[in-house]
Amino acid sequence: MCSRYFLDADGNVIAYTFRVPVHERILKRFNIAPTQEAPVIRLSRDGEREVALLRWGLVPFWAKDLKIGTRTINARSEGIEAKPAFRDAVRGRRCLVPATGFFEWRGEPGRKRPFAVTLPGQPLFAFAGLWERWKPAAGEPVETFTIVTTDANEQVAKIHDRMPVILPMDAVETWLTAPPGEALELLRPYAGEVNLRAVGKYVSNVRNEGPECLNDAEPGWGSQHELL
Repeated sequence: MCSRYFLDADGNVIAYTFRVPVHERILKRFNIAPTQEAPVIRLSRDGEREVALLRWGLVPFWAKDLKIGTRTINARSEGIEAKPAFRDAVRGRRCLVPATGFFEWRGEPGRKRPFAVTLPGQPLFAFAGLWERWKPAAGEPVETFTIVTTDANEQVAKIHDRMPVILPMDAVETWLTAPPGEALELLRPYAGEVNLRAVGKYVSNVRNEGPECLNDAEPGWGSQHELL
């Protein structure tokens, strides 16, 4: 599961990395949470890449209200092409979710400790995502997205059994444009190296959004080696 991630990059960096127009409303974010708006990269109607700010928590077109989005912040990759909430998006509404890393918690309820998961040498990468447009009975349409997850690789498994699908840079075009069968082959654990770093409890409060979310764990937690 991925319920919190961070994006230490602004619109200019995202534009350069993913070859999209600059979106001036995109700012650095250090504790992105479900139901909040965050940037995704998708194909426009003319087939070009574009950046859009969407609400995190996918709401299928057939949903009665937005509440379902709190249960669909992630889409399990196993059998995703047959799941009612995601199958239409798999066929034609795949997206990239730019990120610098994600948070995961380990431990007993009430004593869980947060970790920041990043890729060494890659300050910006993309999760595999899906998006949808939902039209309420009255009002404007709402566009939403979900992050696709898979089994954790060997490193992330030290703290959790799932992880987001991280797309290598040479695979992002395939995820956006390839036929579903080819795109689905990308939904596997990340094969590269990841860094796990214990961070402070500040990030556990969803209202905290500053760079302090990435501060090292408070003294008394033990060494990094002991934690992992």
